[in-house]
Amino acid sequence: MGARLKLSNKQARHLWLWTNALSDTPTGPLDLDAIIWRLGFVQIDTIRNVTRAHNHILWSRNQNVREGMIWDRLAKRDVFEHFTHDASLIDRRVLPFWRRQFDRLGARAGRHAWYQSGLGRAQIAEIRRRITDEGALSTHAFDTKAESREMWARPPHKKALDQMWYAGELATCHRKNFVKFYDLGERVFPAYDPVEDSKAVDWLCSAAIDRLSFGTTGEVGRFWDAMSAREAKHWCDTADLVPIEVETADKGCFTGLAHPDIETRLDTMPTPTSRLRILNPFDPAIRDRARLERLFGFEYRNEMFVPKPKRRWGYYVYPLLEGDRFVGRIELKADRKAGVLSIVGFWPEPRVQWPVARHAKLEAELQRFARFAGLKQVVWHTTPG
Repeated sequence: MGARLKLSNKQARHLWLWTNALSDTPTGPLDLDAIIWRLGFVQIDTIRNVTRAHNHILWSRNQNVREGMIWDRLAKRDVFEHFTHDASLIDRRVLPFWRRQFDRLGARAGRHAWYQSGLGRAQIAEIRRRITDEGALSTHAFDTKAESREMWARPPHKKALDQMWYAGELATCHRKNFVKFYDLGERVFPAYDPVEDSKAVDWLCSAAIDRLSFGTTGEVGRFWDAMSAREAKHWCDTADLVPIEVETADKGCFTGLAHPDIETRLDTMPTPTSRLRILNPFDPAIRDRARLERLFGFEYRNEMFVPKPKRRWGYYVYPLLEGDRFVGRIELKADRKAGVLSIVGFWPEPRVQWPVARHAKLEAELQRFARFAGLKQVVWHTTPG
């Protein structure tokens, strides 16, 4: 490799926001499929704090998105649901390269002795028979009981459904009130020819660096979380990538690799919009907390499952992005019966001033976010700062 291309911290921030479709003002004609393809996948989450994560992630890219719109894409088979680093909706064009992930996760789930037992094999066979005969079923269609009262104990049918879903034998055909309905994978997944494993790794790594623009070998491997660290390193060592040095927010640097057209991207990427954004905790731009802190100097942790006395901030806290920097964080709650979006916590970032103009930007975004979630009023229950 030759001399490393050097990216200033400002360039790195702008490039990362552009790569994540956050550079432009989130208005204009909506092309939901294009957003999903650009991101690769959209994480889904059960918690509906103001709106569920997948709705919010898409709305942050285009505010013509409406809640639940993505489920139409699942019904039309434009996306499929599976597991990356978490449960996600993935563009259908990824499916031919996903056989290895079905195999990896199905085998991992099936290693437990229960799956090799007569009970496990019988439960899997019974679920397969019922879904084959009856069509799509949710977990509520089964009534087996957990074998112990331990909080982590799970009923046999749930263990079997999970393993079959991970393996791609079953697939999510639709959701109703967020409840997952399972059908046979062959009935749900569009017809495709699986790609041989080495070509799948090559495609997934290429797609990862395209959606990262630049990163370390670890970041390439973790993007889809569908390969080992060794496989990702081998690909990075042999692929046609550009060696780079990236300035961090604290004036340090790290070395990595960039997409082959990195210089074109740097020349053509836009300056990020000055609009203030409320980002979801599961947004892909902040999913990698270490990368977030290196590039933006913004420390962020998800504290939903941290006991309240040990939280630094709050239960469901949203980062606030303005331009190319994070200017604070805010804790919101929705009362749907009252039609109220409540602000229960607000923390400006150190050394970030909050003049009237910045507060006005936040108020405008809070009003937009409230309307998106079907709420009529925004109420502060804490000092605006």
